[in-house]
Amino acid sequence: MGKKAIADLVLYHVFGDDKYRRVISPCLSPMDQCVNVERELEKVLQKFSSYGQHCDRTLEELVDYTSGLKQEILQTSGEEQELPGTLSLVLSQCCKRVKDTVQKLASHHKDIHSSVSRVGKAIDKNLDSDLGSVGMEACWQTESQRVLSEVMVEHFFRQGVLDVAEELCQEAGLCIDPSQKEPFVELNRILEALKLRDLRPALEWAVENKEMLMAQNSSLEFKLHRLNFIRLLMGGTANQREALQYAKNFQPFALNHQKDIQVLMGSLVYLRQGIENSPYVHLLDSNQWSDICDIFTRDACSLLGLSVDSPLSVSFSAGCVALPALINIKAVIEQRQCIGVWNQKDELPIEVDLGKRCWYHSVFACPILRQQTTDSNPPMKLVCGHIISKDALNKMINGSKLKCPYCPMEQVPADAKQIYF
Repeated sequence: MGKKAIADLVLYHVFGDDKYRRVISPCLSPMDQCVNVERELEKVLQKFSSYGQHCDRTLEELVDYTSGLKQEILQTSGEEQELPGTLSLVLSQCCKRVKDTVQKLASHHKDIHSSVSRVGKAIDKNLDSDLGSVGMEACWQTESQRVLSEVMVEHFFRQGVLDVAEELCQEAGLCIDPSQKEPFVELNRILEALKLRDLRPALEWAVENKEMLMAQNSSLEFKLHRLNFIRLLMGGTANQREALQYAKNFQPFALNHQKDIQVLMGSLVYLRQGIENSPYVHLLDSNQWSDICDIFTRDACSLLGLSVDSPLSVSFSAGCVALPALINIKAVIEQRQCIGVWNQKDELPIEVDLGKRCWYHSVFACPILRQQTTDSNPPMKLVCGHIISKDALNKMINGSKLKCPYCPMEQVPADAKQIYF
C-alpha cells in the first residue's frame, strides 16, 4: 500500500468521510512535481551546454581571424611605418567585429539567467517550502540536540571533513574522544588512494586485519589482489614474468575463488594480442574500481561495528520519503482542528512505508493489546516462554499471580524478563 493510500485510509477513519480530500493537493503527485522541476532544470542545462559550445566555436573563429590579420599586417608593413589605408579600414572592421561578438555573447548569457530564475519559480510552485509545519518543538530537547550533534559529527568524520567536525564539536560543546576519529581518518585515506587506483594502502590494511576479515567471510583481500593482477596484465608481455610471480598471492584463496583464479590464469594466453582484444576483455571493466571502494567501505564499517550508511544520511532519506504524507495530514488536522490526533512526540499520526531499505530490526506487536512495544512498554518474556507487552502483563496480574493467556500457566509476575530485539 502506498503512502497516499495509507494516509487516505487513516483520515477516513479519523473523520468518518472523505471531505478532507479538498485540502490535499488534487492536481499533482509528489513525483509529478519533481518531474516538473527536473524538466525546467534540464532546459537550463541544455542551454548552458549549447551556449558553451557556441561560445567556444565563436571565440575560436575570432581568434583565427585576428591572428590571420596580425600576420598580414606584419608582412605588409614594418613596425615603425604607418599602416596603408586599406589595412586601417580592415583593422577598424576587426575591432567592430570583436565588439559585436562580445555583445552577442553577453546577450545570450543574459537569456540563460532568465531560464535559471524559472527553475526557482518552478521549485516554489511545485514543492512545499514550509516544512516547519510538520516539526514538533518538544522533540528537540537538550538530550535530543546533543544526539543530533553527535550524529552530524560522525557523518563529517565518515566524509573525511575533519575540520568541520571539530568545529561543530567546539560549537556544540561536545567532547569527542580522539580514538573515535582515528578509524575514520584511516578509512578516508585508503578510500582516497583507491579512487586514485592505488591499491597498496588497502592491501596493507586487509593483510593487517586478515583474521577478522576471514571471520566474516570477506572477499576484500582476494579482490584487491585480483585488481593488482589485472593491472599487470594490461602491461602486456613485458609484465608476463611479474604477473606469474604475483599469481602466488592467490594460493590462500584457491578453495573459495577457484573459478575466478582459473579465469585470471587463462587470460595470460592472450597477453601478446592484448587482453582488450580477447574473450577476457570483461576483466578491464572500470566499474570494478567503484565496486572495490564499496566492498572496502562495507567491510571496514563492519569491523568498526558501524553501518555502511551514516545514521544522518539514512534519517535524511527517510525524511524525504515521509514528508509528503506528513505535510498532507498536518494540513487536514489544522483545517479540521482535530486536537490530540498528533500530539505524541515519539509517534506519527499515520504509518509511513519507508521501504525495505530502512528495515533495521524487528518490531514486536503485543498479541494481547495489539500495540507495538516501545521503550516505556517493552516486550516481556514469561516463564513459560510466551511474550507479551509490559502493559498487558500489568493488566493481567491477579493479586500476586499471573496466568499466561496461552498455556495457561500460573506464575509470579516478577519472574517475567524484558527481552530485546
